Amino acid sequence: MCGRYASFGEDQALADEFAIATLADDLRLLGPSWNVAPTDGVRMVVERADKETGEITRQLRVARWGLVPSWAKDPSIGNRMINARSESVPDKSAFARPFASRRALLPADGYFEWKKPDEGSTSKRKQPYYLHTGDGSVIALAGLYEFWKDPSKADDDPARWLVSATVITRPALPDLAHIHDRQPLMLRPQDWDRWLDPAVGADGARDLLEAEPPTIVATPVSTQVNAVRNNGPELIEPDDDAAGTA
Repeated sequence: MCGRYASFGEDQALADEFAIATLADDLRLLGPSWNVAPTDGVRMVVERADKETGEITRQLRVARWGLVPSWAKDPSIGNRMINARSESVPDKSAFARPFASRRALLPADGYFEWKKPDEGSTSKRKQPYYLHTGDGSVIALAGLYEFWKDPSKADDDPARWLVSATVITRPALPDLAHIHDRQPLMLRPQDWDRWLDPAVGADGARDLLEAEPPTIVATPVSTQVNAVRNNGPELIEPDDDAAGTA
């Protein structure tokens, strides 16, 4: 699964990278994070109709991590839907409609996974790894987003709509499987347009669930990342004491 990641790049840099036309006002409320956790606000790239012109534009918006289906009775279900499995996402009730028309990219500088101790090891501690590109380029995590209307709020209440998102995961490729058996679906720039285009339906996007990811480097890091209260650049620094476990 993908349950923690880092996203500390500047909004304008992401706008340039993803050719974004519109930046949401509430982005200013999100600071850089080296330890993004479930239910946190996250940045996502989407293509939607502009509120004023109706033209489809590429936008950088904020969503809560943990998808809440439109039919949910309350938003707590999103706590269990931070990830969507690529094998079932086109057909599962919570994800099928978003997969057909509400696909997103969640920009990340890297993500974290925890490796179980090797068989026979005397240690019971899981070793965290920071997984990132070798050149520091942004990672585009493939995701879905959804809108949920809070029935307890009035129609004219701007807080009545909750926007939430999930990260799609796939079976880990051989070079990463020794750390964890799953990895996020990561899309290369040549796949971004088709993934984001709401006119491309489920059948047109299905093959991207198996798209070749960018090359990822695995760096063992400190267990400080285990606690969500810790959040700083030190979390992605190599842990020399754990370097032999890579």
